[in-house]
Amino acid sequence: MSDINTLPTFAYHLDPVKTGTFVESEATCPACEQVRGWEYQGPFFSEAEVSDLCPWCIADGTAAKKFNGFFLDGDLAEKVEGEEKMAELTERTPSYTGWQQETWPAHCGDYCAFVDYVGWGQIEPLVEELEADLDKFVEALELDEEDLEAIENGGDMQGYLFQCRHCAKHRLEIDVT
Repeated sequence: MSDINTLPTFAYHLDPVKTGTFVESEATCPACEQVRGWEYQGPFFSEAEVSDLCPWCIADGTAAKKFNGFFLDGDLAEKVEGEEKMAELTERTPSYTGWQQETWPAHCGDYCAFVDYVGWGQIEPLVEELEADLDKFVEALELDEEDLEAIENGGDMQGYLFQCRHCAKHRLEIDVT
């Protein structure tokens, strides 16, 4: 297996091994046709049925280019200036896996970095910081504020924690089955 320290880094996904987005594997990557010791376990959208992508082919854009695909629908990301940022997010960033279609928040004029899947226990200390995001979901999902305590990692209401790469403010996305 490859040494974890040799994995590429991703500006918009802080620790894809911790989040389970990359797992150790002996599979052959269909993009580089090599056994790299790791495979991607997240969404990839293309006409071809593609699995077992290695982190390196994601990081350098080979996978997206070879299969004319993307890891996140750019229309579901908050808007920021700069086509390069959008390309980095959609073509060279491993996404997280959501119940519905994955969305991606922004802050300080850039996309936030995905931190981890979270439940209320991880969110509660950040309630003041996440107030605007929580209010958005209370309104959109027609919840009572107390209903937010049902956010559970791996549950029917899943939280996805992000962090601004510039000021470190946290952002939150929520998904319901």
